[in-house]
Amino acid sequence: MAILPILEVPDPRLKTISQPVTEFNADLRKLVEDMFETMYDAPGIGLAAIQVGVPKRVLVIDLQEPAPHDHEHGEHCNHDHDVVRDPRIFINPEILDPSEDMASYNEGCLSVPDQYAEVDRPAKIRARWQDLDGKTHEEEMDGLMATCLQHEMDHLEGILFIDHLSRLKRQMVLKKLNKQRKAA
Repeated sequence: MAILPILEVPDPRLKTISQPVTEFNADLRKLVEDMFETMYDAPGIGLAAIQVGVPKRVLVIDLQEPAPHDHEHGEHCNHDHDVVRDPRIFINPEILDPSEDMASYNEGCLSVPDQYAEVDRPAKIRARWQDLDGKTHEEEMDGLMATCLQHEMDHLEGILFIDHLSRLKRQMVLKKLNKQRKAA
């Protein structure tokens, strides 16, 4: 496994429209392993293949929910490491049935480091995708999973979360990012 470099704005490759996966093989498995390692290292909750320079329709997501704690019995807990990992792989994903109800979420992106903004997206979606073996799955999603999947799927079309913002807000985010880079 390897930690891959993550492309950041204004890298033009982030505007690439990703191609469908047609071969479900060892190379794909290695890419997905490397994507998970890269995402966990960043740290993030989602990563599209194009963000590591691979223009394929592959996403990994792990919302990494905090583990339940038993505080009544005085157990010591280390909150940084007590997460329940639920790695999910989405190959050739599509949204079939977005709800008309919208949900707003303060989104961030590994390709736009340390910048966040409110983005409105359909609150519920029905998604279809393939797994590492090429088997098709379908699921209704809401909450953070629906938001995250839509955010990552945007990458497959060359769209960043900042592209959903007004021109003024987008310019403000990019200005803050440039200021942060100069300070580093």
